[in-house]
Amino acid sequence: MNYRLGIDVGGTNTDAVIIDEKLNLVAKVKTPTTEDVTTGIYTALQKVLEKSGISKDDISYAMLGTTHCTNAIVERKRLCRVGIIRIGKPATMAIAPMVDWPPDLVKVVGEKFFIVRGGHEFDGKEIACLNPDELRSAARGLKGQVDAVAITSVFSPISADHEKRAAEILREELGELPFSLSHEIASIGLLERENATILNAALAEVAKTTALGFKTSLEREGVTNARVYLCQNDGTLMSIDYALKYPILTVACGPTNSIRGASFVSGRHNAIVLDVGGTTSDIGVLVNGFPRESSVAVEIGGVRTNFRMPDLISIGLGGGTVVREVDGEIKVGPDSVGYRLTKEALVFGGNTLTATDIAVRLGLAEVGNPAKVGHVDIDFAKKVLMKIISMVNEAIDKMKLSSDPVPLILVGGGSILVTDEVEGVSEIIRPENYEVANALGAAIAQVSGQVERVFSLSEVGREEALKRAKEIAFEEAVKAGAEPSTVQIVEVEDVPLAYLPGNATRIRVKAAGDLKSV
Repeated sequence: MNYRLGIDVGGTNTDAVIIDEKLNLVAKVKTPTTEDVTTGIYTALQKVLEKSGISKDDISYAMLGTTHCTNAIVERKRLCRVGIIRIGKPATMAIAPMVDWPPDLVKVVGEKFFIVRGGHEFDGKEIACLNPDELRSAARGLKGQVDAVAITSVFSPISADHEKRAAEILREELGELPFSLSHEIASIGLLERENATILNAALAEVAKTTALGFKTSLEREGVTNARVYLCQNDGTLMSIDYALKYPILTVACGPTNSIRGASFVSGRHNAIVLDVGGTTSDIGVLVNGFPRESSVAVEIGGVRTNFRMPDLISIGLGGGTVVREVDGEIKVGPDSVGYRLTKEALVFGGNTLTATDIAVRLGLAEVGNPAKVGHVDIDFAKKVLMKIISMVNEAIDKMKLSSDPVPLILVGGGSILVTDEVEGVSEIIRPENYEVANALGAAIAQVSGQVERVFSLSEVGREEALKRAKEIAFEEAVKAGAEPSTVQIVEVEDVPLAYLPGNATRIRVKAAGDLKSV
């Protein structure tokens, strides 16, 4: 029997599940997330293995959805010093790299950048020749000063030749540092793509520590036969090697795991998903079983980027959300006691009134000691609940593309806070195992590959352009660890770019397949 282990790290809880080869749940646990994250992962791993009673040799796959990379950017900790090479002189000299970044993040990542000749037009024609001497000079300026390198060239998603050649030259001079090339990270739009590439390079050490730490934890527990994967933010998996190259793709993987898990536990493929955790509530949309992607630039830690991200709204509402009354007005959050919920909430003997206490007072949940919230005024508790429902209604309304009612799937341990009074939904689905939907999303995930390119249809024709894009997406999925025979094209989008000559069209294709057999 082959088993899968799925672990997902949230702001409050770290959840773990084990499922069998027919995707039946064998064991599930929830443990508080720890300050260093890794200890919480190890604790959840220990407990779920103990609870399952299965042989550790039978675990064939281990998947981790983690907040390590997101936290590193937000907290400005454990980031690499990045050497930045922009290929686009003289056309791009007016705006320097990182010009709109928060100063404290710039200070951590460093301001070592060089702008050199080169780059391409939208149709793949060279703007200027690449100058190897200029690159070697830049490399000498970076040597010993940086831990990773980010290379961005004008219109590299159309032609990546200059980025690839620059990486070869810089490797000769700098040795085997981690290199991030922008055409592999993000889409059209020089500054946003450059930003995403710099962040990706900055996360190289965090990714290495996280991936190797997870492997070490598994080995320490005697799980030595498992293939190890990290979750990406489109609801699919990537191998350790792939994750080390593209760590930024793990950002926001927690909510997408919940969305995929919601689809799995409910059997629905198109719906709105509300995941209420301990710290925040994330609202996303299921489209054909996968999270809907954002069509606008996304900010991460104050940096504007344009790489693939799920379309989400997060609000400060969870089981640990602090409730207070200020000048006669009820305030719900956005602050939370987070992973300290079982120590600080009233029902657990603490001194902080939380949303969980309100749920227990109103009989919506049975946790802790209800007697400890008996003094909370019942009318006050009802007003808090009305405020919570109002927050949920507003967030759901923002995610809908029309006024038509749609199904709502409720998942996450904090979903006990949501009553049946939600507006604008056709039905509310509260599936079995809702509280570990995120870990289940990690455990059942497929492997994907994606491509986004601009093609000049005057030169190749629409059918040929689509064929090429599908082939690249297929190859990317296989590289990420998918079994070739199972890979299917799951998403195709082509948008004519009327402002560019040559009948230009942006084509985005996504392919997904099952994990390679052990």
